[in-house]
Amino acid sequence: WSLLVRTGDLAALGAVGGYEGLVERYPLALPPNVTGPCGRPRPDAFHLLRHPSTGDLPWPGLLLGLGIISAWYWCTDQVIVQRCLAGRSLTHVRAGCVVCGYLKVLPMFLMVLPGMAARVLFPEVVGCADAQGCRRACGTPVGCSNVAYPRLVLTLLPPGLRGLMLAVVLAALMSSLASIFASAGALFTLDVYQRLRPRAGARHLLIAGRLWIVAMVGLSLAWLPVVEAARGGQLFDYIQAVASYLAPPVAAVFFLAVFVPRVNEPGAFWGLLGGLGLGLARLVPEFALGTGTCGSPGRCPPLVCGLHYLHFAALLFLATGLIVIGVSLCYPPIPRQHLHRLVFSLRNSREPRIDLDRQIPKDGAGDVQLQEDPEPTPPPRPRPSPSLPDVEAEPSGQGAGPVPQGAGPSGERGVAEPPAPPPEEGVWGRVVDANALVLMAVAFFLWGYFA
Repeated sequence: WSLLVRTGDLAALGAVGGYEGLVERYPLALPPNVTGPCGRPRPDAFHLLRHPSTGDLPWPGLLLGLGIISAWYWCTDQVIVQRCLAGRSLTHVRAGCVVCGYLKVLPMFLMVLPGMAARVLFPEVVGCADAQGCRRACGTPVGCSNVAYPRLVLTLLPPGLRGLMLAVVLAALMSSLASIFASAGALFTLDVYQRLRPRAGARHLLIAGRLWIVAMVGLSLAWLPVVEAARGGQLFDYIQAVASYLAPPVAAVFFLAVFVPRVNEPGAFWGLLGGLGLGLARLVPEFALGTGTCGSPGRCPPLVCGLHYLHFAALLFLATGLIVIGVSLCYPPIPRQHLHRLVFSLRNSREPRIDLDRQIPKDGAGDVQLQEDPEPTPPPRPRPSPSLPDVEAEPSGQGAGPVPQGAGPSGERGVAEPPAPPPEEGVWGRVVDANALVLMAVAFFLWGYFA
């Protein structure tokens, strides 16, 4: 896939004379009959850090807002988390993240520069300036930037490679959609439907998950006209705008839950609810009234839609954090015995952790209370295995015996004995660390070069 995409990118850059030719010709890529500012290439097109107020991607929002969205995606999104949890060891998980970091460097050269080359090669289509011209060029009055890559493929690649490229793009799209819909089905089935129908069997849950996926597909198809009309038809801006309105509350709750032990469940719940409400207060009127395009302002009032969506993401993150902390201070804190190795300040704790959800009925009325641990009773010694390291025996009043991992002093479920640190593969662990440093150096160099 990478080889095919790279072939198309080389063809696009070669057609405009390489990177030097792109820098020289891009400012001159004007559509026909341009009289006003609309349709003209931005003078800061080759700079990542742009003006904080007039830039289309202002640098404070790019650093803060986009950083928050990235933290949400890489740390909490189900698509990423389910892959990390499938890793054989911590070294494998870290290596996978480093490889993904290397791949994340490529979009600058696989997507951005070829798109700019398409603007140079087809200015009357990709750079159309008015609604009538865009409708004639691609059938969409809001803009034709989304047809840049297909136009490059159909124009520059030979017939056999066109079909192969189409198959590659569709395969990648199907893989991404399958992962997203599978995650959505699992979340709905396990976190919502199973709570409503606790006695549902495995086949029942499987059917419910599939029906939910079908409903999600139908909702996605019904939402396509909104995607086409939002943000001037620019798909990347639309994706980042939606994430800016919905992702910061999740990122704020995750950040505070890891670094602030005082945060509790009511604070997290009301923080998510309040953040979602604030995000929808911006998302709904913007998509309902429209933000407009160059030369055609939208109907959304500046008081609601005037702030750039990346700046709004940073403010939404702060507002959600204040709600989480404020509500958490109104409720008792989570006892320390439930937080060992779950928060950053207790990450190296060796004390047993009691599961917060370990409860038993208190009386016939259905009230619950935490179950107290009985006196330690040594369980049978487990058979050593490569995945379960042996545990030294500890003397007790009745004799000596080990305590296996995952069990408390009584060997009961719910009391997590401090686990041994996950084994690191010495040589490969150092290789991963070295590659992480190289990746950071490459990222800093690219930022410095294009800033």
